[in-house]
Amino acid sequence: MLRKILIANRGEIAVRVIRACAEMGIRSAAIFSDADRHSLHVKKADEAYSLGSDPLAGYLNVHNIVNLAVATGCDAVHPGYGFLSENPELARACARRGLVFIGPSAEVIARMGDKTEARRAMQKAGVPVTPGSAGNLESLEAALRSADEIGYPVMLKATSGGGGRGIRRCDDAEALRRNYERVISEATKAFGRAEVFLERCVVDPRHIEVQVLADHHGNCVHLFERDCSIQRRNQKLIEIAPSPQLDEAERQYLGGLAVLAARAVDYTNAGTVEFLMDERRRFFFMEMNTRIQVEHTITETITGVDLVEEQIRVAAGLPLRFKQHEIGRRGFAMQFRVNAEDPKNNFLPSFGRISRYYAPGGPGVRTDGAIYTGYEVPPHYDSMLAKVIVWALNWDDLVNRGHRALRDMGLYGVRTTIPFYQEILCHPEFRAGSFTTGFLDAHPELLRYSTKRRREDIAAALAAAVAAHAGL
Repeated sequence: MLRKILIANRGEIAVRVIRACAEMGIRSAAIFSDADRHSLHVKKADEAYSLGSDPLAGYLNVHNIVNLAVATGCDAVHPGYGFLSENPELARACARRGLVFIGPSAEVIARMGDKTEARRAMQKAGVPVTPGSAGNLESLEAALRSADEIGYPVMLKATSGGGGRGIRRCDDAEALRRNYERVISEATKAFGRAEVFLERCVVDPRHIEVQVLADHHGNCVHLFERDCSIQRRNQKLIEIAPSPQLDEAERQYLGGLAVLAARAVDYTNAGTVEFLMDERRRFFFMEMNTRIQVEHTITETITGVDLVEEQIRVAAGLPLRFKQHEIGRRGFAMQFRVNAEDPKNNFLPSFGRISRYYAPGGPGVRTDGAIYTGYEVPPHYDSMLAKVIVWALNWDDLVNRGHRALRDMGLYGVRTTIPFYQEILCHPEFRAGSFTTGFLDAHPELLRYSTKRRREDIAAALAAAVAAHAGL
């Protein structure tokens, strides 16, 4: 097994990997910018090393990170999600320096990171994809011709896109003309490449993704699906496993498609194959994420499989410990991304000092985060503060438990998405387990929730303020 892992990330996912390392008897090495000097991942790691004053440059410098891993005696690098997690150069640099990269090969990362190449690979394997342009678009005129052939509405997408960025829906030729240069600009700034392509827009789909695991010994399995349809501007907010919107036959079919997709590109380690389901309940391949996902927690919750531990074991050359028929699931799980944002103010980021924090607990509740009372939320990074994960045997109990857990959570000093999620959980369509990616746009009334605090919350906040002033 590996002896020491450098975690090339920060915040919640770094803490998650540190915990897995601790349970496996592996030392962990954290990295941090000056803005992250007092972050929880720095406090929990066995070792921690400064990246300097720039809040972002250090986390994005492949060669400095690899050199640091070698210099500090690490034998592996875990990229987490975001930052360099889907950058093939990090995997290549690790290989050159004799380090284990905890993820798929650089070749697979590059192939799946190119959306047009990924589409071709899936078509060749027999995985259904949405109709789209044959490849990257050479010009606006080519885009207009392709859109006429495909039929409006279309999705204009960055070829190297990810995380919901570099995507625009175009309902007609005028919208395509208006958005073409915008998407190219977004793609160039975010991903360093100006290539874009077109796909037919699947109107109000369900967004369903499947978790896969594959080792270096020819074993590949799926761990069921996650429903990510509750999202805003292509950014996931609430995730559910398994989807309450699929029947068992659809579940098995989709899992088989995901394994077929992974095998088609010789995938290894943990990955996610994402699909859209249309109104006729047809599935279409969207993309493959070649890393651990933010929402991996709910798959762990229903299957009992520690996905980060499996990542590390696979990277170390060990075979999977289970076959497909040995993977069971029990109940439902739901994850809430608790973001430092003000939903009532167009989801404006809300940064500052967390004056008081306590995580929810009780049966079937898990909280993954990197915050604490007194933590100063920096303005340089993603706004996610924590993830609240709940589990229950059935859907109705899951929704009720989710509402209770969010009510129990105390997080003061910054505005968060918690009350917005509580409003969503009360909506009859959501409680019925029927929703699409257009759910939030169709229900703007969800933003009209009350901001009045409970009497006990106000009393506790006043007590905390008095204690802080008195130096207690």
